[in-house]
Amino acid sequence: MSLPPEKASELKQLIHQQLSKMDVHGRIREILADTIREELAPDQQQLSTEDLIKALRRRGIIDDVMKELNFVTDNVDQELPPSPKQPVCFTDKQSTLLRKTNIDPTRRYLYLQVLGGKAFLEHLQEPEPLPGQVCSTFTLCLHFRNQRFRSKPVPCACEPDFHDGFLLEVHRESLGDGTRMADSTTMLSISDPIHMVLIKTDIFGETTLVASYFLEWRSVLGSENGVTNLTVELMGVGTESKVSVGILNIKLEMYPTLTQTLSQEVVNTQLALERQKTAEKERLFLVYAKQWWREYLQIRPSHNSRLVKIFAQDENGVNRPVCSYVKPLRAGRLLDTPRQAARFVNVLGYERAPVIGGGGKQEQWCTLLAFLCRNKGDCEDHANLLCSLLLGYGLEAFVCVGTKAKGVPHAWVMTCGTDGTITFWESLTGHRYIHKPVNPAESPVAEQPKPLYPYRTIGCVFNHQMFLGNCQPSDSVEICVFDLNDESKWKPMSEEAIKSVCAPGATTSLPPFPPLCASTIDASVTSNEIEMQLRLLVSEHRKDLGLTTVWEDQLSYLLSPALASYEFERTTSISAGNEEFQDAIRRAVPDGHTFKGFPIHFVYRNARRAFATCLRSPFCEEIICCRGDQVRLAVRVRVFTYPESACAVWIMFACECAS
Repeated sequence: MSLPPEKASELKQLIHQQLSKMDVHGRIREILADTIREELAPDQQQLSTEDLIKALRRRGIIDDVMKELNFVTDNVDQELPPSPKQPVCFTDKQSTLLRKTNIDPTRRYLYLQVLGGKAFLEHLQEPEPLPGQVCSTFTLCLHFRNQRFRSKPVPCACEPDFHDGFLLEVHRESLGDGTRMADSTTMLSISDPIHMVLIKTDIFGETTLVASYFLEWRSVLGSENGVTNLTVELMGVGTESKVSVGILNIKLEMYPTLTQTLSQEVVNTQLALERQKTAEKERLFLVYAKQWWREYLQIRPSHNSRLVKIFAQDENGVNRPVCSYVKPLRAGRLLDTPRQAARFVNVLGYERAPVIGGGGKQEQWCTLLAFLCRNKGDCEDHANLLCSLLLGYGLEAFVCVGTKAKGVPHAWVMTCGTDGTITFWESLTGHRYIHKPVNPAESPVAEQPKPLYPYRTIGCVFNHQMFLGNCQPSDSVEICVFDLNDESKWKPMSEEAIKSVCAPGATTSLPPFPPLCASTIDASVTSNEIEMQLRLLVSEHRKDLGLTTVWEDQLSYLLSPALASYEFERTTSISAGNEEFQDAIRRAVPDGHTFKGFPIHFVYRNARRAFATCLRSPFCEEIICCRGDQVRLAVRVRVFTYPESACAVWIMFACECAS
């Protein structure tokens, strides 16, 4: 069997690295010296290759090498783009790490290893989990140059046992890097950081954002042999952004090995220049923003009380221009329509930023990776993501900042049609509203459009290129005119100023947007699991009430079209299929019997939690606790999956009994 030249060189490199790690060359020299001294006659000064091989085999060196080079053929865990190269894998038994390579010799890769954690003091008293016991876990999520990775979950502990390796492609043709092999100087100009997000998942499946860290990887370019070890201190998020939560030990290694490394001084100088350039751009934008705000207040002093949001704090407590939280985002083949995108954003969980003590709402606009990895966030996170997706679909979309009823601050999305139609999109529910302004100059008896949306006031709108403050006499949404080109109604910021700090690559402090990942949930299996758990919970609940339970499988199956119809209506705003469902139910329920059904929708997959919520509804409790003659119960669960393993869970309880 012959190997192509690049595969042969790759294999030689792997074998050479393994031989160096085992110090085989040193052991061969020792055996060579011993053999010459012990086995050769004084007059014989030459040692043949056969003699040396025999000596190595006799001492067990060859057996040791063959044992260490244990080739395996399982699939690569990392989320890598398709490559014609087949993975070559080997097991390093000393470190118990399965290192898997999928290296194109014409590309540059960064191999990042997480070699354990320490000083996670919040988990100092955490007991050692027993085998098979469900426990809280840590998961590390990474994003680098349009590639995303996720570590294996490890039990939460003071010293969590992280041992994962990620092969990051530094030099990417798809990002316009060209086809030539990148040298150290070229890579030094790549300022994209490695964004690391640490997520904690508790025993109930609830996720918490623990830390968000931007790793500067280019120090490896000035390290000997292109290898460096780092100690990364992770800080908390939100109000705890100044508090250390733990330390990760990280090893960075360049593949193929760098033929020429840079001096550490050159690397440090480049990083310092980038920081200086970024700081200057941010300073100039701050000066401009202050001037803009002074001019805005001069128009009308009452503008001081309007929600005009120019900067917002991220999860690390860093103030960023709000325009940097939005960017056109394409979902590839994961989402087909803008309304489907709105449904996807809607099924991501809603959770206000946690705050210690009272004092109102804690501000925290999450970076996109932190929001997606946690799978839940505040209304601003949802609005930013929906606006980015709608921009990706070619719509003119803006995030609106204002208030709902009772003056509660809120963010939603607005799109402007080419015909002047203004549409509001509520990112938390997926609902859409057409805005028709009320004319305050009209006669009181004249019929005015009645607004259906929940929004009361609006202070500003923005996207990745524009920021406009509302300078109309009233900030009430219902009388607002959304002619964004009229500077007497909307005061714009300079697009050049916004571009200087918010355009991709404008500053090194901007976190790049990650791509969306396909769902890893099997909808059929998950639907079946939740349904079986609910049947068990219902049977136990009725048993406690002294009632027997008889399940009607055919009736359960007939509920499926209704659940599919409900989800279709949520996604498209079109109702379809109800006639067939109703006809099937009429045929299935015998004369003289009554049918009752109760559908409910969740965005989580915890059956026990869903059941407890259902029992709080008197309609559902009436079905579950139904008493009478010939009572037959049915339950149907249908899970609809979306990107990022988000899902819409529809449950329908039903019963039939003699009237």
